[in-house]
Amino acid sequence: MLLEHQGKALLRAAGVAVPQGELVRSADAADRTRLAFPVAVKAQVAVGGRGKAGGVVKASSIAGAKKALKQLLGRELNGERVREVLIEPWLDIRREVYLSVTVDPEAEGYAVLYSPHGGVNVERNEPPVRYGFGRLDRFRAYRLREILRDKESNDAVRERVVSIAARLVALAGRRECTTIEINPLAILGDNSLVAADAKVVRDDHAAFRVGDIAALLDPARRKERPAIAKALAGNLMLVWLDGEVGLISGGAGMTMAAMDLIADAGGRPACFLDCSNNPTPAGYRLAFELLDRDAGVKVILVSIFGGLTQMDRVAPVMCEIMEERKSKKPVVFRLNGTNAAKANAILAQAGLHNYSTLEEAVAEAVTLTKPGKRK
Repeated sequence: MLLEHQGKALLRAAGVAVPQGELVRSADAADRTRLAFPVAVKAQVAVGGRGKAGGVVKASSIAGAKKALKQLLGRELNGERVREVLIEPWLDIRREVYLSVTVDPEAEGYAVLYSPHGGVNVERNEPPVRYGFGRLDRFRAYRLREILRDKESNDAVRERVVSIAARLVALAGRRECTTIEINPLAILGDNSLVAADAKVVRDDHAAFRVGDIAALLDPARRKERPAIAKALAGNLMLVWLDGEVGLISGGAGMTMAAMDLIADAGGRPACFLDCSNNPTPAGYRLAFELLDRDAGVKVILVSIFGGLTQMDRVAPVMCEIMEERKSKKPVVFRLNGTNAAKANAILAQAGLHNYSTLEEAVAEAVTLTKPGKRK
C-alpha cells in the first residue's frame, strides 16, 4: 500500500483533482509553509485506520501546525512509525462520498464501489453499490451511470463520479493497481469533487515489468512487521490483510475456506494465520498474542479441524488461554474433527461455546465486528 501522498501523485497524473499539499519531515517546516490556514496535518503511514487513531489533526496557525507535527512525527500509528507528514488545505466539504476500484473475485476481475456517504465511519452506513465488470476493458460508463442513478440523486455529482471512476479504472490497468480507494471523495460547495484521501495498493508481483513499483516501495517499509518475524520464528504462517476478523486456523486449505466464508458473510479477514506447523500450546498462545496486540483485529475466530490433531487436547489449551488473556476482544470457536464431542464438553465446562458449523461461527464473528455488537 502506498502512502497517501504517493497515491495522490498517481491520481493527479490521471486527472483526478487532489489538494495541493506539502510533504514535511520536521516540525520546523511549519514555518516555511505557503498554505493558508486552517490546514490538515496528516501522518503518512501505509496502514488503515489513521483518522480514528488520531493521525489527522486540524491546525489553525503556524504554532498549531508545529504542535501537530511534533505530536505526529516519530509516533507509532497502528504499528507503523510516522516518518513523513502531509500538510494540506483544510477543505470546506459539503458532503463526503466513497469511491473505489478494486480487484473483486466475484467479478473475476475488477469492480467499482460507490456510496453517497463516505468518511471515517463509512462502514456504519449501508454497503456501497457495486458494479462488477471483470476485465478492465469491459468497464462501461453507461452501466455505472445506470447503477448510480438510484444511489446518487445529484446529476452533476453522478456524472463527475462516473468520470472519475473511468480514470481510476484506466489508472489501475496502467499502473498495476489492485485497489484505488478515495475516502472521502469530497464534494465542495460548487459541486466539484476532490480526492481528500487516497489508498492505493499496487501489485508488488508486477515489479518485474513495472519499474516504478519497486522504486516507490520504501526499503524501510519492505521489512516485515515485527509480528510476522515473530510468527515465523514460532513456525506460524502469518499474512496480514486489512479486515477485522482475526483468523487462527490449521492448514492452508482450511484457512482459505474460512477466509472465503468470512467474505461471503459480509466481513473481512484481518489475516491468514496458519498454525498447522506448530499445533502446540506455545503455538496457539503465540497466535493469540499476535492478534490481541494488533489494533485492526476486532474479533478472533478459531477454526481448527482435527485429523491427527485431537480436539480434546486442543480444547483445554484454548480454555487456559482464555483464562490467561487480558484482551477483551471476543473469540468465536469452531473446533471440529477427531474427538470434537469431547471438545464441546470441555469448552462448555469453561463457559465457552463451540459452534456446530463453520458457517455459524463465521456469521457470529462477522456480527461481532459491527459497532454495538461486541460483547
